[in-house]
Amino acid sequence: MDSDYLLLTPGPLSTTPGVRKAMNRDVSTWDSEYNSVVQTIRRRLVELAGNVSDSSAVLMQGSGTFGVEATIGSAVPPDGELLVVSNGAYGARMLTIAKRLGIRSVPAHFDETEPAAPDTIANLLRTHPAVTHVAVVHCETTSGMMNPVEMIGEVVSRAGRSFIVDAMSSFGGIPMSLDSLSADYIISSANKCIQGVPGFSFVVARNAALEATAGRARSLSLDLHGQWQEMETHQGKWRFTSPTHTVLAFAQALDELDAEGGVAARFTRYTDNQSRLVTGMQEIGYQTLLPIALQSPIITSFHDPVPDFQFQQFYDELKERGFVIYPGKVTRSNTFRMGTIGDIHPADIERLLAAVGDVSAKMGFFPNRTSQPTGLGE
Repeated sequence: MDSDYLLLTPGPLSTTPGVRKAMNRDVSTWDSEYNSVVQTIRRRLVELAGNVSDSSAVLMQGSGTFGVEATIGSAVPPDGELLVVSNGAYGARMLTIAKRLGIRSVPAHFDETEPAAPDTIANLLRTHPAVTHVAVVHCETTSGMMNPVEMIGEVVSRAGRSFIVDAMSSFGGIPMSLDSLSADYIISSANKCIQGVPGFSFVVARNAALEATAGRARSLSLDLHGQWQEMETHQGKWRFTSPTHTVLAFAQALDELDAEGGVAARFTRYTDNQSRLVTGMQEIGYQTLLPIALQSPIITSFHDPVPDFQFQQFYDELKERGFVIYPGKVTRSNTFRMGTIGDIHPADIERLLAAVGDVSAKMGFFPNRTSQPTGLGE
C-alpha cells in the first residue's frame, strides 16, 4: 500500500518519524519500566488538563468512542439521566451509546451548523430535574464547528450537574483545563492533537467523580472505575492487555509536544494552518460551510465546487499528489473536509493548495472566475 502521503484528516493523522520510531520496540505489559511510562503519561495528561488537584488520568484500550462509552456507561447512575448536546454525528453517537446502554437521555438538538446555545441547555436542565450528567462534543468534526463548552460548563455547574466533555479532536491542540470547562470528565484519544497513533483513548477526570462511578459500569471491559483502580494500585498496569507500542509512541508524542512549546504553540500552528488553508481555498474558488467565528482550527468543511462534483475523483487526484482528505459528513449540504492538525506545517499547506489548484483546473472547476476572494469566511 502506498503510504507516501499526508493525512489532512482529524485523526488518525500524520505523525513524525520520532513517534513512529518509538514503536520499534517490544515490551512486556508486566514490566515495571513499561508501567512507569504509563504512570508518567497519566501524570502528564493531568498537567495538560490544568494540573487540577485531586484529578487523575485513565487510559482505555480502543478508539475515542471506547473512551466516550466507558465514561457514559460508568458515570451515569442507574436512576440518572444524561442530557446530550447533539449538533453533529458525534453528539448523535453519544445518544446512541446511551440508548444501547439503557441510560435515559434528553437530547438537546441543534442544527449541524449551529453552535449549542447555553440558554437552551439551562432551560432543559430546569425542566428535566432527573438529569444528572450533561455531555457535549467540543469540536464537532462533522462540520468543524466549535461548541461553546466554557459557557455550557458554567450553566451545568450552576445547575449542580456533572459535565462530560468529548474533547476528542481538541485536547492537546486547544488550551483547556478541567476548571476552565467546569468539567468532571475530559475525553480524548492518542491519535489526535497530541499526535500519537491509534490504540487507546483516555479520560482526565476529578477523583471524586471517578470514585462515584464504582459499581456503575454497564460493561466489564469499559469499566472506567475498574481501570482507574487497577492503574492506581498496580503502578500503571492495565486490567487487560495494553497497546504497548501505541503507549511508547504516545510518550514520544508528549515529548515532542513539549519541545514544540506546549499546547499554546501547537494551537498557534494549527490556527495558522487553517487560516492559510481557508484563504488559499477561497482564492481558488472554494467556499467554507461555516463562518470563521464558528470554525475550529482542527478541520474545515468546504462546499462542493459544482453540483455534479465527483468527490472520489477529486480524492484520488489529490492522493496521487501526496494528500488524503475526508468526505463530507454534514447531512444537509454537499461538502468535503480538510484537516489541519498532525505533523502538518505551513509549507505543507502551500503544497496542498498548489495541488488543489492543479486538480481543480484539471476537473474544470471555476472556469469563469475573474476575481479571487481574500477574506476568511463569509
